[in-house]
Amino acid sequence: MAEDDLPTKAAVAEENNVYTKDGTVDFRGNPAKRNETGTWKACPFILGNECCERLAYYGMSSNLVIYFKSQLNQTSAATAKNNSNWGGTCYLTPLLGALLADSYLGRYKTIASFSLIYIIGMTLLTMSASVPGMKPTSVAMAIAVLIFFSGTRLYRNQKPGGSPLTRIIQVIVASIRNYKVKVPEDKSLLYETADAESSIQGSRKLDHTNEFRFFDKAAVEVQGDQIKDSKSPWRLSTVTQVEELKSIIRLLPIWATGIIFAAACSQMSNFFVLQGTLMDIRVGRSSFEIPAASLSIFDILSVIFWVPIYDRIIVPAARKYTGHKNGLTTLQRMGIGLFISIFSMVCAAVLELIRLRSVRQNNYYTYEHMPMSVFWQVPQYFLIGAAEVFKVIGQLEFFYDQAPDAMRSLCSALSLSTIALGNYFNSILVTIVTKMTTKNGNPEWIPNNLNYGHLDYFFWLLAVLSVLNLGVYLFIAKWYTYKKTVGTLR
Repeated sequence: MAEDDLPTKAAVAEENNVYTKDGTVDFRGNPAKRNETGTWKACPFILGNECCERLAYYGMSSNLVIYFKSQLNQTSAATAKNNSNWGGTCYLTPLLGALLADSYLGRYKTIASFSLIYIIGMTLLTMSASVPGMKPTSVAMAIAVLIFFSGTRLYRNQKPGGSPLTRIIQVIVASIRNYKVKVPEDKSLLYETADAESSIQGSRKLDHTNEFRFFDKAAVEVQGDQIKDSKSPWRLSTVTQVEELKSIIRLLPIWATGIIFAAACSQMSNFFVLQGTLMDIRVGRSSFEIPAASLSIFDILSVIFWVPIYDRIIVPAARKYTGHKNGLTTLQRMGIGLFISIFSMVCAAVLELIRLRSVRQNNYYTYEHMPMSVFWQVPQYFLIGAAEVFKVIGQLEFFYDQAPDAMRSLCSALSLSTIALGNYFNSILVTIVTKMTTKNGNPEWIPNNLNYGHLDYFFWLLAVLSVLNLGVYLFIAKWYTYKKTVGTLR
């Protein structure tokens, strides 16, 4: 090796080490440099923005069921359904935000633009609740204001890099066009760019996998120069493009198992609150009362408690046993979260069973607050928080890690959409239960006065569904194949 070559190679190595190489970009859209972009200097702004947004969202959502029930005179079932529908809309809109961020605006403009809309939405919501002339006179008007507010959550994002949905559709179209073409046994013959980097901006190349082989047809070059558009993206896709689609398909079953988990978690702002309003909301023997919705603070405290426990105790202990650098894989972490969520529903069901037994034995039917402390709800909130530490955080890490580089925003939003569908599923479940358990015009499980009902049956139903969901998840997790990338990204 010539000595003159050494400085050049050293310079190249040093230059390669400057960039993050994971697809992230700075606010100008250029590849992010390790020492100049982000780091701890950016964290206070990110955490501050997220803290204010979550404070606004949870502060309002936790009390929404009480607002629907006391101010708009809705039944318990209708209250839970409308609250769930609103929550579902809130968590569905990030999909649109992700598409805008991935394809057009980028993370910085998306956050700035929709944070402004968020402020306008919160102002309108506050005015509708406090200014007499702006108070909604119907449920429809209230939901319209809430939907406008929910639309402001379009800020989950990553970076621009071409439309991911367009690339997915191109692979599907090319596969259908080439449905008669035989895929070669030698997968190296499948079409891919000769460059070291992928032709997709902001994405590393992906290794070929043997699953969903039909889509490999999209990467088969059709012989013959007579086909003028033989290398049109609608007729021929790269292996990386095909593997992007396969990655999304592999994520969908894991994604689907998060729906029932989200439905269980949605009880914190629905039936947990309604359950708590019927209990003794005094602190000890004093006359000081707390809102039933404020018990959700124990969910947050649980998360604060379990995060360091997980990082400092569980991970090191698991690492010695599994040999995995993170102690547990993201799939294992999510499975533990699903398992814990079952006990939260069981805990809520047992508490409601005991509460209703006390109501019937002591004729507390018409009591506004029966003499049973609301703090008996703490275990079910605490278990939900523990489940979220494992499932929700693990799921976000899993989707971000397993998403193709140029589709991370879309996949992160897809992860959040399970919360949306979980809320919608809860709304549908309440509707079905109400119709199936109504006798002589009176709902048996979820009447307007829950003291006459069987809310415990509803919690038991969610517990059973959670058990079945865990079984399906374990089967899917065993089948899942992690993605493999080729090379690095500058």
